[in-house]
Amino acid sequence: MKKKFCLLIILAMIFTGCGNETVEIEKIPYVKTQKVVPASVSTENIYSGTVCGRYETNMAFQVGGKILSRNVEVGNYVRNGDLLLTIDSKDILQQANQGDAQVNSALAQLKLAENNLNRYRQLFNEDAISAAVLDQYQTNYDAALANYKNAQAVARQSHNALAYTNLTANTSGVISAINVEAGQIVSAGQTVLTLVQTDELEVEINLPENKLSEIKIGDSAEISFWANSEKVTGIVREISPMADSTARTYRVRISLPNLHAEIYLGMTASAAFPSKNLSSNYCILPLSAIYQTGTQSQVWIVTAENKTALKNVIVQEFENNEVLVSGLNAGEIVITAGVHKLREGQEVRIRG
Repeated sequence: MKKKFCLLIILAMIFTGCGNETVEIEKIPYVKTQKVVPASVSTENIYSGTVCGRYETNMAFQVGGKILSRNVEVGNYVRNGDLLLTIDSKDILQQANQGDAQVNSALAQLKLAENNLNRYRQLFNEDAISAAVLDQYQTNYDAALANYKNAQAVARQSHNALAYTNLTANTSGVISAINVEAGQIVSAGQTVLTLVQTDELEVEINLPENKLSEIKIGDSAEISFWANSEKVTGIVREISPMADSTARTYRVRISLPNLHAEIYLGMTASAAFPSKNLSSNYCILPLSAIYQTGTQSQVWIVTAENKTALKNVIVQEFENNEVLVSGLNAGEIVITAGVHKLREGQEVRIRG
């Protein structure tokens, strides 16, 4: 009897448990979405740069020596012919005097050779000497004449060197850098200062590698300046054929024709280029919509059956937590949040 009673209790517990069993129903999640609308893209590529002169001259003395005086400072405006620096001319003056003395000596030798030639030519005409003797004195005269001309050339070179002890501006402009001080010894050809012409200014920017194909010489750009509200149209004049070894960017020079604003060297500028070759296949999505798998960018779209599906896209640009993509069709619904929690073919509900 006791065994039967225990069996009844066990059966009652089994049937009771079966009656309370609950079946979990999978919840269909809500997702935040955006309908694909072809973008009327008018974005701009904007690069920062600085104002510089088109022509920058690194000036140097043509002779070496000790600097006696410096007549300019960085930032000074100079005109063509202004005296900038001078070096000690004592040694060069002695070389010029030596050259003059050599000219006088060569002239004396030339006169002697000429007199001898005239006398022996007269003797030859009287049949007093042979032609061989006359040829000898003619040769002496030719050598003396050549020596005289050489001495004159050396003397002129010495006097030119004397003039080179004064470094003068070869054009009007602004002194942008000075590398020496009074009392310093400099060698011929050593850069002592930099002169920038201010009558033709440019903006220099650095172009990334992936944007090089979008800009070519002759393209226009809108140039704005941080220091004022002026905006001018610039023309791309030069694109460096080689990237910088460190930054891996290409130097681009933009000329500023018809510049009327007060723009100075070194000012901060921005160059804006309009984007090119953008079709109606482009759209703008929030950055959170991108699902990255390896090197391929994808987005989750909601199909007509309210199920998820991955679709490949091509990312064109990033800006302000937004991304410009191509590869989507107008009217498609893109999931814009929680993309890493979804799976292929999952049923979802669209919020709103």
